[in-house]
Amino acid sequence: MTRPAPAGSAWHDHDPAPLDPRSAPAPAYGHGSLAELLPTLAAGQGVPGLTAGLGLEPADRNCVFLIDGLGWELLRAHPEQAPFLTSLLAGSHGGTGRPLTTGFPSTTATSLASVGTGLPPGAHGLAGYTVLDPASGALMNQLRWRPWTDPHRWQPYPTVFQRADAAGVHTCQVSAPGFAGTPLTRVALSGGTFHGRTGGEDRMDLAAEQLAAADRSLVYTYYSEVDGKGHRHGVDSDEWRAQLAYVDRLAQRLADRLPPRSALYITADHGMVDVPFDEESRIDFDEDWELSAGVAVLGGEARARHVYAVPGAAGDVAAVWREVVGDRMWVATRDEAVAAGWFGPVEERVYGRIGDVVAAARDDVAVVASRTEPNESAMTGLHGSMTPAEQLVPLLEVRSS
Repeated sequence: MTRPAPAGSAWHDHDPAPLDPRSAPAPAYGHGSLAELLPTLAAGQGVPGLTAGLGLEPADRNCVFLIDGLGWELLRAHPEQAPFLTSLLAGSHGGTGRPLTTGFPSTTATSLASVGTGLPPGAHGLAGYTVLDPASGALMNQLRWRPWTDPHRWQPYPTVFQRADAAGVHTCQVSAPGFAGTPLTRVALSGGTFHGRTGGEDRMDLAAEQLAAADRSLVYTYYSEVDGKGHRHGVDSDEWRAQLAYVDRLAQRLADRLPPRSALYITADHGMVDVPFDEESRIDFDEDWELSAGVAVLGGEARARHVYAVPGAAGDVAAVWREVVGDRMWVATRDEAVAAGWFGPVEERVYGRIGDVVAAARDDVAVVASRTEPNESAMTGLHGSMTPAEQLVPLLEVRSS
């Protein structure tokens, strides 16, 4: 039935059919996602117990350059700013010209854990930007690691870097000094040696040096400011485009310095979309009595929400979220999201971290929280959902002889 919009509600006088959660484009776990990248490279270097799920040609020396926020669709839309990266698009994903998918949610903590462990979110357990810790009842920010939680209780699996290091592969990470020893680094990217470098050029040069330091090497390097400029200014901004041009030069610098028998893979943890600052596009959970009714804790992020209901209210919360935003977001119960494969196979210890209701944006819409998440709510560029602009990422390849 159609009903008028109450004050403070996002309801807009319509009665659309909700989206079917099974229609969401779930990540390509097992054959085409970020989680398969490092296991494929390390298996090709002879590291035991790993599967080459991507079919890439083995190399003695492998380097992964992860550019935070550089989605496949964004790169394809900006050939003038990124001529070098654009020149590699046709050879993406082992010469197929296709992208990889991230996991769900398409967010940094989740994706970096999938890259580093070779596991989907349902196994490594970093299932969102913020998720509920069933053991403590606290909302856990997995990027900033607040409140403190034992990292190896939260993510108990070894990383691919650790397994490669144990197998005699020279292994290291080259990133910003501030990431050394953080809990996220420990559970997702540790193994071998961490090298902190502030400047982008210094990182590229050191990554190339480390790649040449042994007959078999596995090197990871990272750059964050494409994502940073997108959050602050939007991906349709001069600031973002300038940052893309800069990272294009960094990638070419690294490619030009590859030692013999090397493969460089350039990828990303997610893409991004700009969401307009209007009431239709940005629904404020903190001011919306319908969406907040029966909700004990709101987790996730604006385009990928974990919604934790008060005891006994999960069914009602799911029904209301479907009614209010279900024509623009895929709204699923926990069991529906798990059955649809959003998180990959879900282990028992991870199951309770997933919201009673999970909402993933299909349209240019966001469920913000202006009082409880003021910084995140002020961001122009957002990500987290399964749309192509957010979920698809490149896997660009450069090889030396």
